[in-house]
Amino acid sequence: MNNSRQTSKEELVYNIFSSIAHRYDLLNTVLSFNRDKAWRRFAVKVSGLSPGGRGLDVACGTGMFAIEQARVVGPTGEVIGLDFNENMLKVARKNITRTSYEKVIKLVHGNALNLPFPDNSFDAATIGFALRNVPDIEKTILEMKRVVKPGGRVVNLELAHPTLPVFKQLYWFYFDKLVPFLGKLGVGVEGPYSYLPNSVKNFPHQQVIKKMFEDLGLVDVKCYELTGGIVAVHVGTKPN
Repeated sequence: MNNSRQTSKEELVYNIFSSIAHRYDLLNTVLSFNRDKAWRRFAVKVSGLSPGGRGLDVACGTGMFAIEQARVVGPTGEVIGLDFNENMLKVARKNITRTSYEKVIKLVHGNALNLPFPDNSFDAATIGFALRNVPDIEKTILEMKRVVKPGGRVVNLELAHPTLPVFKQLYWFYFDKLVPFLGKLGVGVEGPYSYLPNSVKNFPHQQVIKKMFEDLGLVDVKCYELTGGIVAVHVGTKPN
C-alpha cells in the first residue's frame, strides 16, 4: 500500500474510533449478542500465555483484550496494550482501573506498523477486531511476529465470512441493515457503523489470512471459526 493510501486509511480509522470510543464496549456487547467476551477468552486460551508470562495486545482499543490477558498471566506477569488512538486509550485506562490488574497492564501510545519494542520481547501478541483496520495487514503481522519470542504465538481475532447457507444470508442482512441502525442509535452518528460492514466485506477471507500467516513465516498455523463463522481466530507460532 502506498504512503498516501496508508495515511488516508489511518486518518479514517482514527477519526471513526475517536468518535465511538465512549460507547465502543457497550455496542460491541450488543452487536455481538454478548459473545465478544467468550471470543476474547478463547483467543487468549490458544495464545499459550500462562501465569507469569508477558503478553502484548496490538490495537488494544478499550483494553478488554489486555484485561483478558492479565487474567491469565496474573500478578507476576505483564501485559502491554498498544493503540494509536488517545480516546480509546483513555477509555482503556478507565476500564483497567475497575479491575485488579492496574499493576499488570501498561498502556502505550504507538502504531501497529512500527511496534516500539525490541525483537523477541513477548510470549504472545494478540490483535482483536483490528487487523481489518490497519493500512498494511502483512506488515502488522510481521511486526507482531518480530516482537514475540521464538516459540511464541501471534493471534488474530477478527470478524469473518460465515459460509453456512441461510445463516450467511441472515448474517449479512444483520450487518448491512441492522448494525448501522443500532450503531447510530448508540453513538448518535451514522458513519462509524456503516463503515463496519464494508470493512468486513473488504477484509480477506479467513482462509486467505491463514495462508498469509504461513507465507510470512509463522508455523503450525490454525484457523478456528467460532459462532457459525461470525469470527475467526488465527494462531501462528514463531519458529525456534
